[in-house]
Amino acid sequence: MTVFALDPKTALIVIDLQKGIAALPTQIPVSEVAQRAGALAAAFRRHGLPVVLVNVAGGAPGRTEQGRRLEGLPSDWTDFLPELGRHPEDLTVTKRTWGAFSHTALDPQLKALGVTQVVIAGVATSIGVESTARQAYELGFHVTLAADAMTDMNPRAHSNSLEAIFPRLGEVGSTNEIIALLDSTPG
Repeated sequence: MTVFALDPKTALIVIDLQKGIAALPTQIPVSEVAQRAGALAAAFRRHGLPVVLVNVAGGAPGRTEQGRRLEGLPSDWTDFLPELGRHPEDLTVTKRTWGAFSHTALDPQLKALGVTQVVIAGVATSIGVESTARQAYELGFHVTLAADAMTDMNPRAHSNSLEAIFPRLGEVGSTNEIIALLDSTPG
């Protein structure tokens, strides 16, 4: 797992690091993931690059075997975690599907900013992160995934995404590796 390059116009997309999800049992504690995602966000902001904070406020209408629905949630359920250090210039996206691009304005917003690459972090690795990565790849963005800035409720699903899916969609690296590359890229 190595990140070789970041385009001059790369955006960070942070998936579902919000109060309502923070208490879920995950492989890597959400607090650690949020801290790393916050470090990525600070680095992107320092370099004048877009930061996109995504939360989930509902679910797609289709039936599933698990039957879980995101309805009747507490009022602060979608609030972003404080570790992300939300800034007024950050783009925010509220989604009701797994991926951040489907049924949102994220694609045209990023393209209007000239973004050609995205770095993705968040929760859950095999659901929101993977769906967003697949959609970004299909839309023509170069994709980088911050492996240590994501987690999942299912350890096998987390590993499958990191080892089998993500290398087919883009480059996979660590938070420190991505920040070092940002800091070494002439801007």
